[in-house]
This record gives sequence, C-alpha cells and structure tokens, in this order.
Amino acid sequence: MTSNSNKDIYIVLTGTGTAFSGMIRLFTKADLNHASIAFDSELREVYSFGRKKTHNPFIAGLIRENFADPFYSGADCAIYKLRVSCQEYDKMYDHVMGMMQNQERYKYHLLGLIGVLLKIRINREDAYFCSHFVASVFEETNMQPVDKPACFVTPEDFALSLCAHKIFKGKLSYYLHRAQSYSTSNSPVHTAYTNSGATALRMRVNEERAEGIV
Repeated sequence: MTSNSNKDIYIVLTGTGTAFSGMIRLFTKADLNHASIAFDSELREVYSFGRKKTHNPFIAGLIRENFADPFYSGADCAIYKLRVSCQEYDKMYDHVMGMMQNQERYKYHLLGLIGVLLKIRINREDAYFCSHFVASVFEETNMQPVDKPACFVTPEDFALSLCAHKIFKGKLSYYLHRAQSYSTSNSPVHTAYTNSGATALRMRVNEERAEGIV
C-alpha cells in the first residue's frame, strides 16, 4: 500500500472561554469542551454542531466552522490526527456533505448532554451535540476512536483516547498561522494532501515548545 492510499482526518478540540462554554463544561468536565472534525491540516474545512451566530449561543446546529473568525482569536485547542484509507476518508466526507445539503434539518441536542451526565440515552431525531456528531461520523466507517456509543462521547473522551495522535496543543491562532506558513499545496481541500507541511509544522512546534514559546 502506497502513501497515496491514505489520508488524514483531524479531530479539533477547542475552548473559547465564553459563558456558554462554561455551562457546557458542567456536563463535559473538560477545559476544551468543543469538538470538531476537519478534513485538512490547515483547518479550512471543519464541521461540528455549535452556534450558527458567533454571538448567540442559543441558535445552534450543524455548521461549517471558520476558525479565522475573530471569535476564535483567543481560543485554546488540541489537535489530533488519524490516518484513514481513501475509502474511509471519502465515506466520512460524503456523509458530512450529505448532512450539509440539508443543514437546516439538524438541531443542537442540548438534552443529549444531560443524557451523558445521567448515563441515559436520550434520542432526538436529527439532533447532535458536538462530540456526538464527530463520533457519529467515524461510525460511518470501521474506525471508532472512542470505545463507547457516539451519543455518550465527550470531547474529553477524544483527548484521553487519542493521546498518541496529538500533533498540537496551544493557541488555535498560533496553529493556524504555522499551518498556513508551512503549507506546501494550493490544491482544493478535498484532495490528497502531502504530509510534509504537517510534519514540518509539528517539528517546528516541538522545537518552540521546548523553548517555552508554546
């Protein structure tokens, strides 16, 4: 199997420090309490369930996130990379795109967070919370990063299960700056990516972490 037979998927955990984020922390018990799935190392194509308007947490649902928005300027993050086959990548990507074509159909599942707290499955059709959504996308394939049903998965579960796959922890703005600086491809997002840009970024971040910058 050649390297071109594989692609990378990224799980991004973020913490924005907002009041609503603090409320979610009561359920998730995590500092980084928002989970997203990204299909490229530069985090240009990122999806989750969250606020549709950055300054109104009560209007929420399926979104494509724009991490370049000033709302994320002070956000902390942890980024995990998972190697998947091209078939698995395409299946997950196509699944998310199919959901995005009916974006308004999907709602934020706040009751689902209560279900996590009480360890009770609370079903609501076409409704997800962020980590529930990310885990459900992986359920479209044979991959299961966290060994529990998607409806019970929290952001912290990803952090605990994917320690060996963590490529960055620190300020999201710092990662975005470095990722763009070391990008070696201007091709569209939904293409095969080389690993050299991400590798160079990871090496540089490790060096700077050792120097106390990160």
